[in-house]
Amino acid sequence: MTTPVAPPPEPAAVSGPIQGARPISLAEVNERSALLARIDRCYLVPATVFTALAAHLTAPDRPGGPFRALTIDGRRWFRYHSVYYDTPGLRSFHDHRQGRRLRFKIRERVYQDSGERQFEIKLKGGRGETVKQRCPLTGAATPLDAPFRAFLADALERAYGIEPPAELRPSLTTDYRRATLVADGERVTCDTGLICRDVPLGAAVHCDSDLVLVETKTAGHLTEADHFLHAHGVRPAVFTKYCGALAALRPALPGNRWRRAARRAFPRWAGALPAPCGDVR
Repeated sequence: MTTPVAPPPEPAAVSGPIQGARPISLAEVNERSALLARIDRCYLVPATVFTALAAHLTAPDRPGGPFRALTIDGRRWFRYHSVYYDTPGLRSFHDHRQGRRLRFKIRERVYQDSGERQFEIKLKGGRGETVKQRCPLTGAATPLDAPFRAFLADALERAYGIEPPAELRPSLTTDYRRATLVADGERVTCDTGLICRDVPLGAAVHCDSDLVLVETKTAGHLTEADHFLHAHGVRPAVFTKYCGALAALRPALPGNRWRRAARRAFPRWAGALPAPCGDVR
């Protein structure tokens, strides 16, 4: 397993509305809004807009009741460490770049505050929704071990009728802090301090400290959070942690579709990124 990197603490201006929200337990989240099949929309949100969004969603007088903050042992911000696996030729990256329907991502996710580890496969459903399949990792087990390769093979066969890649290796790690706001049938995840490291090359990029990476997750429709962000001039970003970070870390890759967002997310590295034009799909 790769070594996690400690992301910086969330800024006080960002954490305030989360700390003031009513709590909700993990069991209630799974009951009310598990959303293992969902539509995800990603936004790069300035801290000032995020503060207003969180205050709006968690307001006590919100129609339908306020969003509540996932709370475990008094914590509302949690450290996440993920290890993404890909082929030596980055098949997963290129399948997403080309918009292939039969695309997938493979990762190990570590919930550092609890020690829980999960092997996760993210697939695309027939309507473009994200479908996540997962199973726990225990002890020294890794996603490259035989039982998890069999789990991957079964998932890809049932979903797509294809065989798994013959060779996989760790390609990228991500570390960040996450808070989660929950209402019936929808979740809003709020990530700060994102650090992405290219495993083979060792280089890393750090997200702008003034940005919160917000993802809205629902069964499909635009949410109240989506409408709020649109009204405040924040549009969905063509960005994923895996593909956006690789596009920033490896400028020679044909990653044009993510580069506009990557230049904003990782401004210290923006000068090294090609302008987002002329990409060959």
